[in-house]
Amino acid sequence: MSARLIDGKALAAQVRAGLAQRVAALAARGVRPGLAVLLVGDDPASAVYVRNKIKACEETGIRSFFAHLPASTTQAELLARVRALNDDAAVHGILVQLPLPAHLDAQQVVDAIAFEKDVDGLHPTNAGLTLAGRPHFRSCTPYGVMTMLDSIGCALAGKHAVVIGRSNMVGKPMAMLLLAADATVTICHSRTRDLAAITRQADVLIAAAGKRNLVTADMVKPGAVVIDVGTNRTPDGRLTGDVDFAAVREVAGAISPVPGGVGPMTIAMLLANTVEAAERSAGLAPMPGASQPRA
Repeated sequence: MSARLIDGKALAAQVRAGLAQRVAALAARGVRPGLAVLLVGDDPASAVYVRNKIKACEETGIRSFFAHLPASTTQAELLARVRALNDDAAVHGILVQLPLPAHLDAQQVVDAIAFEKDVDGLHPTNAGLTLAGRPHFRSCTPYGVMTMLDSIGCALAGKHAVVIGRSNMVGKPMAMLLLAADATVTICHSRTRDLAAITRQADVLIAAAGKRNLVTADMVKPGAVVIDVGTNRTPDGRLTGDVDFAAVREVAGAISPVPGGVGPMTIAMLLANTVEAAERSAGLAPMPGASQPRA
């Protein structure tokens, strides 16, 4: 029997509908959430991602501030733009689209964003708060994955969750959110020995390695939940994930597709973080609590 399909596109539409109601409530108080997006250079994939984010803002009622800077932009110029946005009260969230041109130091740019406006969840302060179990902003893709798991009633407590990938953007924060949900977590990466032996133990398998068809059917425990975070292009230009979707779907209990899975949810959670930032600025949402990790 084919696995249940986790439709990220449909779920993202539900999330945006709920956010639109919160945006309307803010508007009634004279507050309009604002997201600033900086795109540097002419990377075609980045341009598509930015267009999708701006379109989603418009559909939700979030005001977008978009700046497309030339590839020749210097580090000092980009940092100055970020600092100006930090000081702009109309801007509640700041996103610098990655990757940046090779001559720019992306980490320095991310570090320059005020952590209260870091709606991508990549600032070291936000990463540290996530590690401490009291996130200010969750990294958007892992946040989207957690929302997808919740949408299918996947109770994570006591489950073995395996994450393939250890990036600062997905793998590491994904593991921390799963751990906070009381899952037992294993992180695999390019140096992991006998990857298949580990993935076959997973009740929840999250592939975020950026390698097409890395996860095959024989690597999946029957009935497991499989979330495909990968985005790869085939020789003919089609978008595909890290999972051999057709084969794995016959083994898994639930699976997310590419496209139409995690991608739309990543954008939806970016908007969710932006709305939450606006609510905090208006005093309508509490700051993160001081909960501590459990044994």
